Amino acid sequence: MPKFAANISLLFAELPYLERFAAAAAAGFDAVEILFPYELAAKETQRALLANGQQLLLINAPPPNYTGGMPGYAALPMGTDRFQRDIRRVLRYADVLRPRMIHIMSGYAKGEVAKQTLIDNLKWAADYAPGQQFTIEPLNSGDQPGYFLDDYNLAVEVLEAVDRQNVGLQYDAYHAQMIHGDAAKVWDAFGERAVHVQIGAAPGRCEPGTGPVDFEQLFAAIDESGYTGWVSAEYTPSTKRTEDSLGWMR
Repeated sequence: MPKFAANISLLFAELPYLERFAAAAAAGFDAVEILFPYELAAKETQRALLANGQQLLLINAPPPNYTGGMPGYAALPMGTDRFQRDIRRVLRYADVLRPRMIHIMSGYAKGEVAKQTLIDNLKWAADYAPGQQFTIEPLNSGDQPGYFLDDYNLAVEVLEAVDRQNVGLQYDAYHAQMIHGDAAKVWDAFGERAVHVQIGAAPGRCEPGTGPVDFEQLFAAIDESGYTGWVSAEYTPSTKRTEDSLGWMR
């Protein structure tokens, strides 16, 4: 069975942010991920991690644009200066929080120019911070219409063009199912490239146990593949208390 982590931006969301770490630890999670930890000073999140003996696996980049702009723009032509400025800002958080990985969001653009922009930006980030692992993740067009990285085949094309050891694939069972119709087949085809794994049932993005994905089979395939990283629960619980949604872990 894989080792499980909790995305505390979605799990334990019934609690204030800084209380979620202890709740996750009490539920058996020794590692967490946070979508956007930028609202509080990094030291506050660091203290919560240390107090509960937890590793931080992943954060997203760039920080949200609270003025209403798009949540990512690594593939946005003419956005390179802003991309580099915000990656430097993210890395200042990473200096304190030490996340294993930073997920770089491509944003909303299409075409070959956007693809080359994403490739160039990923190369820059990888070379600017060679000790930091970065990820890219395909997101389904139903939830994110117009998002550039919307297919696992496209993700592999980008990774091959970037050709950096510290840029890898982030596999998400929910998005894999929604994009390609079979999360298990996507793992079989692309799992060897995965440096981080997330799970959630499709189509509702709730806890495993509903929908067409056989998670017991998927977990077995992940184990058999030799993947040794974490599998992070990234879903919106269907229950009022997150603890009541964790039966799938047993």
